Amino acid sequence: MSKITLKGIIGHTKTVLKHKKVVFIHCCKAGIVWQGIVHDLSKFTPAEFIPGIKYFQGFRSPNEAEREDIGYSNAWIHHKGVNNHHYEHWTDFSLDKKEYVPVKMPLKYVKEMFCDRVAASKIYRGDKYQQTDPYGYLKNRTTQEHIHPETAKLLEEMLRKLAEEGEDAAFAYIRSLHTY
Repeated sequence: MSKITLKGIIGHTKTVLKHKKVVFIHCCKAGIVWQGIVHDLSKFTPAEFIPGIKYFQGFRSPNEAEREDIGYSNAWIHHKGVNNHHYEHWTDFSLDKKEYVPVKMPLKYVKEMFCDRVAASKIYRGDKYQQTDPYGYLKNRTTQEHIHPETAKLLEEMLRKLAEEGEDAAFAYIRSLHTY
């Protein structure tokens, strides 16, 4: 079990603020400025901030360490529940299938999800970051049955554009999108 330390308080706070800054810059480039301003404010709620401090390591999400410690992440469950830019937020009960299924995300949240994933890769990879990292993370971590097919296709297009053509091309593409 981890505990609250000064190192955790300072380290986690710096990491969250750095992440928010990079996401804000990306959201501005993507044309969704307000989302950049309000992005991840829930990380400052006790439900997320306290576990973030307790499980801070600096090289990966504290949620991973919380999962290893107790078998799941309370902070993540809260975070995805209140933040629309996570595909895990977008599930609902299907009257036809009689089970929970992924639903298509609104475009503005897919754009924010892109900004979030790129920023997270930059923060956690540091000097080792490469523009192919966010795409690789998607391919290695996203289970297709948990994300709506149209949302998955669009996110993959955005991340592939970044991987193959760079940030300028990716953000120009994202700004050009009005529907999908």
